Amino acid sequence: MNKQMCKAIAKKHSVSVEEIKKEMQAAIDAAYVFPTPEAMQIPRKGEIPTIDEFIEYVAKQVVAERNTDDKNGNDL
Repeated sequence: MNKQMCKAIAKKHSVSVEEIKKEMQAAIDAAYVFPTPEAMQIPRKGEIPTIDEFIEYVAKQVVAERNTDDKNGNDL
């Protein structure tokens, strides 16, 4: 999924996939200079999550929130 997402973003903004990945990792790195408690909950192998680790965590959170909303009868 990450590869498809990066390709789509790169195409939309007329830049390379490498540039998208570089910018995404830079944003993640910046967030971990002074990480919040929420950021520290993201499972990761190193001190800072990779793009794939970050996207996997966020995707799971979105699905969990959507399922909670569905169970509560809330529209998104």
